[in-house]
Amino acid sequence: MKAPTIAEAWASGRNNFNALRLVAAWMVIYGHAWAITGTAGQDVITWLTQFKFAGAVAVDLFFVISGFLIAASLQRNSVRNYLQARALRILPALVTCVALSVFVLGPLLTTARDYWHSPQTWRYLLLNASLWSTTHTLPGVFEHLPYTAVNGSLWTLPGEARLYLALLVASLCGVLTPPRYTPLWALAVAGAYAFAVWRHPLPEMWTNALWCTACFITGTLFWVNRTRLRLQVWPLLGLLAIAAAARGTVWFHLPYFALVTYGTLWLALIPTLPQIRHTDLSYGVYLYGWPMAQLVQTYSPGGPLHNMLAATVLALLCAAGSWFAIERPALQWKRRLNVSNASTR
Repeated sequence: MKAPTIAEAWASGRNNFNALRLVAAWMVIYGHAWAITGTAGQDVITWLTQFKFAGAVAVDLFFVISGFLIAASLQRNSVRNYLQARALRILPALVTCVALSVFVLGPLLTTARDYWHSPQTWRYLLLNASLWSTTHTLPGVFEHLPYTAVNGSLWTLPGEARLYLALLVASLCGVLTPPRYTPLWALAVAGAYAFAVWRHPLPEMWTNALWCTACFITGTLFWVNRTRLRLQVWPLLGLLAIAAAARGTVWFHLPYFALVTYGTLWLALIPTLPQIRHTDLSYGVYLYGWPMAQLVQTYSPGGPLHNMLAATVLALLCAAGSWFAIERPALQWKRRLNVSNASTR
């Protein structure tokens, strides 16, 4: 019996994308616990890969999933509906989180007398809430901790929003077909790799941008070629073996990239895992994980595992509030807009 194609697995209506995103959001909390507590050592993922820590691997998973699902969304929506859907999924929860940081967390914790008059306060609000850019600190907040960032996880969101727009442009240009997209993808990945080798070592910001973009466009590659690509366990096991053999060498990044991209889609579409269909806490956990970890370190300092456990509980509570009060109502509004738009055509 042949393994299913990505299209066949997707058409079944059963997938593990929400569960994978929730695990990835938790991995960000787990991976950052050492840095936030100022503790020497490393998480299990860092030890396994000798390449990336848990939070960085989680971000790669996020971008692979995003590239796949956003391409799917783009295909079934008009331009207006696509832009509305992306804005309503990202902005309400983000603006709420940033506003809570500026107007609640900041005033309660700041040691700066000029908090409300500092340009840094308003810069944090405007840049982070608008997705224009990212800034991480508020005046006098968490200044006694090993990391002073209020929310160090927000850096991925402006880049992701720009990739959404780039994908829309690619679609409008008629690029999202296998004969056109596949060679362009190969050219983009090869060009990025050549650039990284030529300019090695790259600044961390550039390295992160290249990894996120490569994972995103590869997720889109899987969607574009969904009727051609099969999800088999043997390639996955082969990639695992190659990655194990290359572990600790300068070549490990190659099997790692193939394993993370292919493995993410395999895990999302093949295993029968407990489904999370109607309550998606992953975005809220991602948004609130870092500030909750900082609060734990402020009021109950301890080691990485203590910080991770307490921050996980607090982030889940915040995520539940975000989902039921902000995100789910926004998604319901999105559906009403789509119905309204459909009725006018």
